[in-house]
Amino acid sequence: MKITKFEHAFLQIELSAKQLLIDPGVYSPNLPAFENVVGVVLTHVHDDHSYLPHLAAIKQQFPDVRFFGPLDVVAKLGELGCERVSHGSHLEVEGFSLDFFGDLHQEIHRSIPLVQNVGVLVNSKLYYPGDSYTQCDYPFEILACPSAAPWMKISDLIDYLDAVRPKRAFATHNAILSEHGHTLQNNRIREIVTKHGGDFSFLKKGESITL
Repeated sequence: MKITKFEHAFLQIELSAKQLLIDPGVYSPNLPAFENVVGVVLTHVHDDHSYLPHLAAIKQQFPDVRFFGPLDVVAKLGELGCERVSHGSHLEVEGFSLDFFGDLHQEIHRSIPLVQNVGVLVNSKLYYPGDSYTQCDYPFEILACPSAAPWMKISDLIDYLDAVRPKRAFATHNAILSEHGHTLQNNRIREIVTKHGGDFSFLKKGESITL
């Protein structure tokens, strides 16, 4: 299984010539060239994770593609069509096994309404919590670790990593960081992951990890 990171939280997973996308958002100005996309996971409704023009373009290129997201996302996609998922959902999509966890986006501020959010486990290997600190109920090989967000404090992220103790991790959700910001946040994440015997990677746009 090959995982490629694009801008911000946008991931592509390749397996047996099939592709699964996670969170193609507005911070990716142009979609990469894809082949045989069979599914798209949308963790929540915010445009940096589910950008309608990108989703419409994917649907046009791959008419049989299946979209998955919580109820907020189902309403947002409208006629594009989206299958509702929630905590405990399990789906099989042409070789991809998807399990979903959690219910709500992490609080940004008490004045800002919470939206739904699901974390996703792909083939019992890759776990991505979306915009949350939701833990996965099952063992996994690698964590796509959010590294910067309006809802994030580094102290909370450290606590999360101390609890999860991933074997491997790479940084995601990081489009808002400068070069210095990447260095700062990545060093903190690496420190906690390696403390527990894990390995941390920083992937630039278009770089991949193979499991």
